[in-house]
Amino acid sequence: MLPNAAAGQAFKCKNCGAPARWDPDADALRCEHCESVTPVPRAQAAIVERPLEARAEAETGLGVAVRASRCSSCGATVCLGERETASACVFCGSPKVLPQEANRNALRPESLVPLDVGRAKAEQAFRTWISSRWFRPNALKHTKEFRAIGVYVPYWTFDCLAHSDWSADAGYYYYVTVPATVIVNGKLKVVMRQERRVRWEPAWGARDDAYDDLLVLGSKGLSEKLAAELGGFDLKALVPYRPEYLAGWRAEEYQVDLEGAWELGKQRIAATQQARCSKDVPGDTQRNLAVHNTLSEIRWKHVLLPVWSLSYQFQGRPYSVLIHGQTARIVGEAPLSWLKIALLVGGIAAAVGIASIAVNA
Repeated sequence: MLPNAAAGQAFKCKNCGAPARWDPDADALRCEHCESVTPVPRAQAAIVERPLEARAEAETGLGVAVRASRCSSCGATVCLGERETASACVFCGSPKVLPQEANRNALRPESLVPLDVGRAKAEQAFRTWISSRWFRPNALKHTKEFRAIGVYVPYWTFDCLAHSDWSADAGYYYYVTVPATVIVNGKLKVVMRQERRVRWEPAWGARDDAYDDLLVLGSKGLSEKLAAELGGFDLKALVPYRPEYLAGWRAEEYQVDLEGAWELGKQRIAATQQARCSKDVPGDTQRNLAVHNTLSEIRWKHVLLPVWSLSYQFQGRPYSVLIHGQTARIVGEAPLSWLKIALLVGGIAAAVGIASIAVNA
């Protein structure tokens, strides 16, 4: 067990006994009542990467009393504080959330990146983003009511060595001169032209590559597309997991388990090795590339990475936005102003018309 991480633990202020929560701005626990700050030690344990077959050695549960809610729309299961309830999904905003027991058998995260972007910075980033949207209604800039929730998203990381044997037909261009019949001034004429051809030769080879911290998303609430748009995380900022970092925040339980994540990881490795071996094939072109991969020294860890999930309404319709918990990068939805788009299209058409008149004048 992790130090001070017994199940059911609550984090209370040492000064007054009131509940304390993780404060990204202070990089520490902050009391909700007296505002006193308690640092969280970061160097008491090493970040563990386990062999693939050592799943049973990992701790389970989050090490802190939580409640959970499951969204029947997107499938996300999010753990809440012991005193919290959820009326809407953190990710998709759907009200179809049902309370349920947290999965006490879920593998405990080995490490996490502490939420580093505070609420004030996240909300200011959203206001800047919403004000800079092109082709959006002007009234959108005055959006005042929105709901920002900090949440830790589950990921898996994998390390491995990849040995790839490949074979292919390597093609080399060469040119021959051939006669061709063309029409010149209405008459047939024979001219000599260079024609490209390909000489095919068998080729084969091998290569060795290493993968370190290949990230695989374990979330159902955060889509692969949005995760890619958010951008990567600086995994050098990972710290050994301590439940204090979750105090006052939410964490999604992984819905893609270790075995499923490794299958996705192997598919990505296979695609990467296919592309790398393709570059190793000599010649000008290639065909029939076949790659056989052997993976070894496979290790994994379960990590939590921070995002802000924000939802707002415009003309009665909900919109979702995600903010990167390290960089404050924003991806999300915003309504279109069809009037602005129509004016742009009309302006382009008018400019093309004027240019055409000028050319023909």
